[in-house]
Amino acid sequence: MQVVILCGGRGTRIRDVADDIPKPMIPIGNRPILWHIMKGYAEQGFTDFILCLGYKSWSIKRFFLDYHLAEADFTIDLGSPEQCRIHAPPVQENWCVTLVETGLDAMTGCRVKRIEKYLTGDTFLLTYGDGVADIDIRQLVDFHRRQGKIGTVTAVERPGRFGELELRGAQVAEFSEKPPAARGRINGGFFVFDRCMLDRLEDDPQLILEHEPLARLAREGQLTAYRHNGFWHPMDSSRDFQYLNDLWAEGRAPWKTWETPPLRAVA
Repeated sequence: MQVVILCGGRGTRIRDVADDIPKPMIPIGNRPILWHIMKGYAEQGFTDFILCLGYKSWSIKRFFLDYHLAEADFTIDLGSPEQCRIHAPPVQENWCVTLVETGLDAMTGCRVKRIEKYLTGDTFLLTYGDGVADIDIRQLVDFHRRQGKIGTVTAVERPGRFGELELRGAQVAEFSEKPPAARGRINGGFFVFDRCMLDRLEDDPQLILEHEPLARLAREGQLTAYRHNGFWHPMDSSRDFQYLNDLWAEGRAPWKTWETPPLRAVA
């Protein structure tokens, strides 16, 4: 099952932390938050990724192009750079990563539609490139399959400024993006969708997944909620940046479900 990650936004609310890289590349410790998200999926066996790129996409591409050299000793003949000899390669991540240009200003629904040709299965995972959690992805997928609906959203506990989900049991009764006051759980990303969801999307740069597509799915009784009671936190502001980095530095990061330490950051 493939994992689609939305990586194209501008991240305007966190420009005070870094304005020269896209939001998914803002680091936690010595790796981008995007790496932490992918590592969490991969630890549970989901290693086939599709990244929806947009703003400053080259920095994400460069990260993965250079990934295998980050910790390696190598010899390079500048006259024949293609003959680089790697002497001591690091342990490699067993990931397949497809990087797709989905438009500089395209909204989330359009970005998902534009990676349709790269999706190969009947079901796919989808999340944002700026939030970490300790979600059991296999339980999430099993829950989605048991419900028999088109989509599943992970419902997390979080105050006010995020889109809200009105729940009736496992059913999403209403999908409301960023209401004035929160009453309950909110959209934490970490979606599961049947492929037919793509038929409900259009290649329209203004199409926001969280507006009409998900609201309509909820109205039709085709969107269910997986309640996650564990850790979830977005990278939305400098305060979030500091909080997540403090957790990582102190060895208290709840989303770190893997045992092997991360490699040094790519310069």
